[in-house]
Amino acid sequence: MSEFATSTAPADVVRRRYLASAAGDRAALRATLAPDVEWTEMAGFPLAGTYRTPEGVPVGVMEKLGEDGDVWTAHDDTYVADGESVVVLARYTATHRVTGRPVDVRVAHHFVVRGGLIVRCEQFTDTALVRDAMSP
Repeated sequence: MSEFATSTAPADVVRRRYLASAAGDRAALRATLAPDVEWTEMAGFPLAGTYRTPEGVPVGVMEKLGEDGDVWTAHDDTYVADGESVVVLARYTATHRVTGRPVDVRVAHHFVVRGGLIVRCEQFTDTALVRDAMSP
């Protein structure tokens, strides 16, 4: 097993989360989440709210997004780490199943990682661009 695969460094834990999500590996995704995780999707985003538990986050967020878009992908490109905080700048891309419109919007995620697990994530994005792509 590689050092990256077992690293508890906050940026490595968060990177494994993105890789698991991109691969559709729900078990690996859940393995990055603390039992008391709080995952907040921004007000105005179609899935706005706070999701909890390693089972609730993938079901409430990733699987729901998959119902609306052909392939929702978060392309992570910049990591800024400071202690247990990691901010990731990324881009969401997808094509909405109903409208056929593309989603292509910048996003920032703020993660807090403790003990090698994500305890909190908060999303920041231009919700109007996402909503426009999803509106008939």
